[in-house]
Amino acid sequence: MQDEYRTVAREGVHETEINRSRFLCALAPAATEEEAQAFVARVRKEHPTAGHHCYAYVIGADASVQKASDDGEPGGTAGVPMLQMLTRRDMRYVVAVVTRYFGGVKLGAGGLIRAYGGAVGEALDMLGTVTRRRFRLATVTVDHARAGKMENDLRATGRDVREVRYGEAVTLEIGLPEADVERFRGWLADVSAGTAGFELGGEAYG
Repeated sequence: MQDEYRTVAREGVHETEINRSRFLCALAPAATEEEAQAFVARVRKEHPTAGHHCYAYVIGADASVQKASDDGEPGGTAGVPMLQMLTRRDMRYVVAVVTRYFGGVKLGAGGLIRAYGGAVGEALDMLGTVTRRRFRLATVTVDHARAGKMENDLRATGRDVREVRYGEAVTLEIGLPEADVERFRGWLADVSAGTAGFELGGEAYG
């Protein structure tokens, strides 16, 4: 399983014009293939008069799902170069839709490949990317007397404190890099004089 992956920082649109044809590249993070398809459908609805809505998406930290569509452009001139741009940049959990308004000048196969791949590359540059790292979710349970200092200590040492819940005891949900788990157990025992509870949960990216 991948220890980290890159995805687009936010949803957005970047427009380029080549020989009077307008290429609008819409990019968005997508957690599932259904989300990616829903984004494609949304972009189609926003631009009903456009000639083509070519798309590509990569789902999974290991890029297990990859799809591309030329949507009426000559085979291999749109969806594939878009997908290649996403995979070349190591992008995951991302969908790209390039909407083309034809400007009257034919670009030829080479021109289309450059235009569609380039539109995705430029949009990625404009919107920026973020790296998500894999970590283990863990639960720390402490008494109320120690909770405030414990939370401060966790944040001061750069730990990812995700949630704090107050009940009979105080529960802190944290994220830990896999390699840090055993070292953290020792640290926790030291700072809480052995009184803190510690339970490992599943894996997530963040």
